[in-house]
Amino acid sequence: MTTFKNKLCWVTGASSGIGEAIAIELAKEGAHLHLSSNQPKELEEVKTRCLQYTSVCHTSVFDLSNPDEVKESAKTAIEKYGAVYLLINNGGISQRSEIIDTSIEMHRKIIEIDFFSYLIITKTVLPSMIEAGEGFIAATSSISGKFGFPLRSAYASAKHAIQGFFETLRIEMVRHNISVTIAYPGRVNTKISMNALKADGTAHGTMDAGQAGGISAEKCAKRYIKAIKRKKPEVLIGSKELLMVPIKRFFPRIFFKIVGNIKST
Repeated sequence: MTTFKNKLCWVTGASSGIGEAIAIELAKEGAHLHLSSNQPKELEEVKTRCLQYTSVCHTSVFDLSNPDEVKESAKTAIEKYGAVYLLINNGGISQRSEIIDTSIEMHRKIIEIDFFSYLIITKTVLPSMIEAGEGFIAATSSISGKFGFPLRSAYASAKHAIQGFFETLRIEMVRHNISVTIAYPGRVNTKISMNALKADGTAHGTMDAGQAGGISAEKCAKRYIKAIKRKKPEVLIGSKELLMVPIKRFFPRIFFKIVGNIKST
């Protein structure tokens, strides 16, 4: 059975929500952790919790919206700690604004954070993982990566890009014994809607009702890690909202009618 005990595991976006829950679960397994975020205080608090279960927990603070900073931080991590065995690209930000009100710059910022940071980190980690001849890579998408949704144009675009990139990566990495998994969480009770960006770049500042009623981050993390260990190409994580995925596929007319009636905030 796959285990991450004593293996170097890097989780981005580890200071809260799903990333924090994943870090704790891996720590309980005895993994050697590298955690990153742009929130230094919260990240140190997660590190303290993780060190209750594991003896190794490194941290790095950088901004996913800055590609040069992302690449340099990833290179430094490899140089200092060696080849990563498991990489979970999880950091990101959501959106709450209509296309007509959202600037190109805001679209670029969200896609830079939610997609290009994943690409940069993955490509930086990949050579040493290939040299080691084994490894696991995961990416946190969303059910918004399976279909469009009101007020999420940039967010959904980034999540759709994740599917295209990481599915291709999985196919190319089979010969190197590297498994790639994409997670598609639905409603998870985290602060993602609170931190989502409005058209003017300020935080949405409101907990969406659907988010508040979602599954716990801990439950999500357990399912996520289980899917990675089983080398699944993808995993849908959530509750009844996941039904929208097969509805979109098999009954598109019904899907668009339902989405059009959903309160989008």
